[in-house]
Amino acid sequence: MVTLGVLVLLPAIGWAALWGASAWAGRTPEELLAHAELQMQGSPLAALATPPLAALRQAITGSTGGGLALPFEVPRLAANPALLMAAPAGPAASGATRSAGQPLPAAGGRLLQVGPTRSIRTVSRAAALAQNGDTIEIDPGDYLADVAVWRQSDITIRGTGPRVRLIASGAHAEGKAIWVIHSSAHGRVTVEGIDFIGARVPDNNGAGIRFEQGHLVVRRCVFHDNQAGIIASPNATSVLEITQSEFGWNGVGDGLTHHVYANQIKSFKLTGSWLHHANVGHLVKSRAATNEVSYNRLADDIGGRASYELEFPNGGVAVVVGNVIQQGSQTSNSVMVSYGAEGYSWKLNQLQLAYNTLVNDHPRGGTFVRAAPGAELVLMLDNLLVGRGRNDLPTDAVRQRNASLDWSAFAQAARADYRLRHAARADLVALPVAEIDAALLPRFEYAHPAKLLPLDGPSRYPGALQSAVR
Repeated sequence: MVTLGVLVLLPAIGWAALWGASAWAGRTPEELLAHAELQMQGSPLAALATPPLAALRQAITGSTGGGLALPFEVPRLAANPALLMAAPAGPAASGATRSAGQPLPAAGGRLLQVGPTRSIRTVSRAAALAQNGDTIEIDPGDYLADVAVWRQSDITIRGTGPRVRLIASGAHAEGKAIWVIHSSAHGRVTVEGIDFIGARVPDNNGAGIRFEQGHLVVRRCVFHDNQAGIIASPNATSVLEITQSEFGWNGVGDGLTHHVYANQIKSFKLTGSWLHHANVGHLVKSRAATNEVSYNRLADDIGGRASYELEFPNGGVAVVVGNVIQQGSQTSNSVMVSYGAEGYSWKLNQLQLAYNTLVNDHPRGGTFVRAAPGAELVLMLDNLLVGRGRNDLPTDAVRQRNASLDWSAFAQAARADYRLRHAARADLVALPVAEIDAALLPRFEYAHPAKLLPLDGPSRYPGALQSAVR
């Protein structure tokens, strides 16, 4: 029975008790406090317990679960390098040249060029003029409050040269985002080489891109300082692909705004990308039916406050291969990868994690991977687990050749270089390529920042980064 004296002293002793209990349980103080508040609901002592619990919550809110509170600071937007370069007057001043290897517009499509010296000066005007099959090229520079809605299919929108920056400056399209994509059900939209910065809307859910329908491919783009990075609205036919892109400093701190949120779509794919410094929300949250997350750096880094690094709340098919996944010390959620926490809603539910390096920098440990019972398959194969923590998996989960290592096994873990030292790799068993399930064979590795490095060799070692350091 909880006594009145204990309730009165709770604010004074609660901090130390929560920290001690969190170390023992592998949970953050906020998680334990939330559990205590839940247990008190409906209790005769709830009225007495509410004020001290509220005081305790106020004390720990913002102080982080890891002990050292660091402010969540969004870096100041630097000058655009493209604007610092001296250029002659006239159309050539934009520097809009097609890089080697860039495709020409599709047959039958037109080329629309956008820039301060072009006949089309704004992105919003280009969005109004574009037709199905067109290619839109945007000259380097800063485009302030130049938001747009795209309704075309089979179009490519790309920045030419460094850097094309869309800075919201208080503007938004449809109250949703800097760009809103309304393609046809099976129409393809490709976005390349563009920065989306500073999206704000009244409901605190302003995204760099709001993807409503179609097939969206995002390549070499940057999403910084938005309320959310990319949001894919629920749609049974939509496909979202993101490659070699960067997401940082997005979120409003409410736990509901994320770097990437794919909400009940057909398919989601993320490759070769760098996601870091989330403000309480997740780095990646997907409710898609099928998911492929491969060769990324999902690392919240110093000063980040991400909740989950990777979450599939409704299951589905999720193949997670070759990622560096790191949880920082300031998280309020000790779980790194979560699967099926809100119940399985798809016909097929399979989670396969292979050749990942999962790093928990939270001093009280936590959970590397948590999967709810009921999935057809939960597989962990050849992963490296670093730091304090455990897995919370169903009893029928398949675990093969996973290894737990100390930070000293890596080149420079303090600087997020998780290539294995030669001596550490010598202690691991290499598996010949011929013996690996072809679907889980890592064929690339992440190269910082936001690049892919092809792999070539007779064998694969556990972990995301196959290149060793002597």
